[in-house]
Amino acid sequence: MKKRHLDETEVRPNIMGNRKAKRGIPSKSENFNEWYPFIVEAAELVDKRYPIKGMDVWRPYGWKTMKLIDSLTHAEMERTNHEEVNFPLLIPENLLEKENALVARLKRAREEGVDPDDLRDEDEEGGFKKEVYWVKHAGENDLDIPMFLRPTSETAMYTMFPLWIRSHKDLPLKIYQMVNTFRYETKQTRSFIRVREIHFFEAHTAHVDEEDASRQIAEDLDIVDRLMADLCLPIIKAKRPVWDTFPGAWYTIGIDAVMPNGRTLQVASCHHYRDQWAKAFDVTYEDLDAKQAFCHQTTYGMSERLLGAVVGMHGDENGLIMPPKIAPFQVVICPMIRKNLEVDTIAVAHEVADKLRSRGLRVKVDDRDLHPGQKYYDWEIKGVPLRLDIGPRDIAQGTAFAARRTGGKEPLPMDNIVDECYRVLDEISDELRSRASQHMDDVVQPLPSFTEADGQWTMDGEVKDGHIYELAFNGSDAHAEVIERTTGLSFLGDATDPYDSERPCHMTGEMTTRRVLLAKSY
Repeated sequence: MKKRHLDETEVRPNIMGNRKAKRGIPSKSENFNEWYPFIVEAAELVDKRYPIKGMDVWRPYGWKTMKLIDSLTHAEMERTNHEEVNFPLLIPENLLEKENALVARLKRAREEGVDPDDLRDEDEEGGFKKEVYWVKHAGENDLDIPMFLRPTSETAMYTMFPLWIRSHKDLPLKIYQMVNTFRYETKQTRSFIRVREIHFFEAHTAHVDEEDASRQIAEDLDIVDRLMADLCLPIIKAKRPVWDTFPGAWYTIGIDAVMPNGRTLQVASCHHYRDQWAKAFDVTYEDLDAKQAFCHQTTYGMSERLLGAVVGMHGDENGLIMPPKIAPFQVVICPMIRKNLEVDTIAVAHEVADKLRSRGLRVKVDDRDLHPGQKYYDWEIKGVPLRLDIGPRDIAQGTAFAARRTGGKEPLPMDNIVDECYRVLDEISDELRSRASQHMDDVVQPLPSFTEADGQWTMDGEVKDGHIYELAFNGSDAHAEVIERTTGLSFLGDATDPYDSERPCHMTGEMTTRRVLLAKSY
């Protein structure tokens, strides 16, 4: 079947969009910060008018999208033998104090370069204490023990781990939950990106030793790769620098998506805790020699920021573009509705829809009595990947006219409509991945060199907005501070994919394969 070929600008707009915006939509390419909140609400993902700042109301279309992302995560958890749990929302104050003491001690040990076990306990604040929401009354009565809404679940879960883990036969323990967490975010809120009530996924594991926990981190990163492929999102995986590592962790690996303006958005993270949390919460097991040993633990977390990254990365001047795997409707069918038609286009549209649904596709028939242009606009702004138009002429020819949200139109044969739709949806996914990967390649640039004279460092060039910078780095924290101060960027950390061969460090000249990334982040 002969396809219509569109010119390059129509088929392949860049990630910031190059089509003229319409119907009051702000320009993504000219003002992403206005485009993003407009699209989030215009596409009916959330409603921000709830009377608590940072707590948006999920609308049906947005919630369906988020649940489809969740379903992909559930499938990965099942595949890797994690079991789902659900812990209470409320946590007693004494557990927070326990966590704060641990976090403060680990932070101080890192700063002093000593083993945490060598430190004496001191009164020092750490953890989430300044961010939690407190519950201190029940009706008219003061609570004996104040409680707080979970900001995350280490403290709640690890209180139970000693009751569940007795022997090496109980390990590894791999559990997860999908819940809402609450943090009093004082910065400017932004839907999905910075909110006070967070739709949150967290996996927590316990292992016999450091080696087994490290294997879990490798598995987590594989899960990340599989999920991001479904979301058509390229990502940066970087071991955070010491000063940006969660204080309760041995190390942290942050997973960042890149937004159209070149800023990074952390969408997931993995923490390797070694046995520090186990020591604080007495999480022990009896080993093969009948001796008690502390577990080694990990966590892996993601949030609704995944949806924020999808909106920002794939949308264009006309609205969202949903990756087919998470689109609430993968196909929308628009029958041509006119008076005195000899063919019942609505009935045919529903027949086609039933056929597509029977093969697992999510389909919507738009049989509203509206002008086609209004329907097209509604589904365009919501980012439905594939639209099928069915009119009398199409029915006579045995075709449906397909319009891709990524650009391009073609007739599809009715007698093979299911396979053809799957083919087109796969091609749309490939197109989104290609565009996003090209954007990633374009924004990652080498950092200009630095020169030292009389103890003063200068950068031999300039950094530009909208870019992420990479460099070979094996220098000191002082060198890192110079780089951050000079560039105005922050260290993302060591990329998990280092350079193929050794290069001279930007600051010391020593040869290294370490590939360090700098960026502005949300």
